[in-house]
Amino acid sequence: MPDFPILDGKRILLVIAGGIAAYKSLELIRRLREQGCGVRCVLSEGGARFVTPLTVAALSEDKVYHDLWSLTDESEMGHIRLSREADLVVVAPATADLLAKMATGLADDLASTTLLATDKPVLVAPAMNSLMWAHPATQTNIAVLAGRGVRRIGPNAGSLACGETGTGRMAEPAEILAAIAAVLDPLARGEGPEPLRGRRVLVTSGPTIEPIDPVRYITNRSSGRQGHAIARGLARLGAHTILVTGPTAEPDPPGTHVIRIETADQMLAACQASLPVDVAVCAAAVADWRVRNVAGQKLKKDQGEMPILELVENPDILATLSKAGPHRPGLVVGFAAETQRVLEHAQAKLARKACDWIVANNVGPGTGTFGGERNTVHLLRATAEGGLASVEDWPLLSKVSVGERLATAIADHVAGTPRAVS
Repeated sequence: MPDFPILDGKRILLVIAGGIAAYKSLELIRRLREQGCGVRCVLSEGGARFVTPLTVAALSEDKVYHDLWSLTDESEMGHIRLSREADLVVVAPATADLLAKMATGLADDLASTTLLATDKPVLVAPAMNSLMWAHPATQTNIAVLAGRGVRRIGPNAGSLACGETGTGRMAEPAEILAAIAAVLDPLARGEGPEPLRGRRVLVTSGPTIEPIDPVRYITNRSSGRQGHAIARGLARLGAHTILVTGPTAEPDPPGTHVIRIETADQMLAACQASLPVDVAVCAAAVADWRVRNVAGQKLKKDQGEMPILELVENPDILATLSKAGPHRPGLVVGFAAETQRVLEHAQAKLARKACDWIVANNVGPGTGTFGGERNTVHLLRATAEGGLASVEDWPLLSKVSVGERLATAIADHVAGTPRAVS
């Protein structure tokens, strides 16, 4: 199922320039196709030296264009139509050379001519040596393009193909995919209704890791995908979204303020420091226990004797945020990840934690929930009378769709309620 429903049916024109990062564009094409996008590609002369037209055509399932002087291409398509039949033009990798051509209006090949002729939004993913990126000429070109409305994702810091380390790595395909969705999303562009504008929301996501010694720790299988999707959904509706997350490979959701932590104690401290908020969604899979005495050095196997690990209970973040008081969020939503008797355990957790809603799901073997793309959830809402909660059974959905649906339910609930006082 698509991570970004907004991309289904969209047409992307991908310009691949001449840089070693061009290999990442192949993965980007595959991911776009999985989302239901039509992808048409333009290769610069340099781009064709790193990835072949045959490979790009096979992945995009469309013809690849690279020759401005092709009589056949110009008579059948032409750079004018090519530049305007897409919903979005993406340049990945965007080399220093191509960025300079874009900024100065040069049009001496198909890639630069197409970019000059387009009337559609443009997103660039720069990739180059760190000194080239930092050069005043490149930074001036980037500023010029930004002033013209060209969007940018990256570059990232890290090891570069030239053997140096610094800022210049092209953003990863998953990051570019999220940026493309944000550009094409009317809500992300501020062109749609934003029912949560002016509201502060807090979301926890991912696992926590509890150290045993400097190299070992206790954790769980949470990927953070669902929590990040909820944060994304809330940000799309205009909320000032604070995402407190444990270690995860998920890209930061656009429009969120991300706080990275490792342990449950750190997560609780970050949550309390973020108060007051209107809504708190505790989607993180917080480790229930931690080691009482963390070893300062790596524990060694000594004559076959096993170390004894004394465990103590971690702080209960959901129950702490749910306690009555001046800074209690107006709506507190918890998660119940269960492997059996899902609704029964969720009902008990809702009463025990004193939160307002519980999102229950089955994470047992064979469900594929932990680390997977999809989720089947049940939304339990506490009743004023204190009896059994009302239950909504949701169908099997992508985790992004679950996040959007929950965000909409939250927006409907908080409409007309007092705002948090910061």
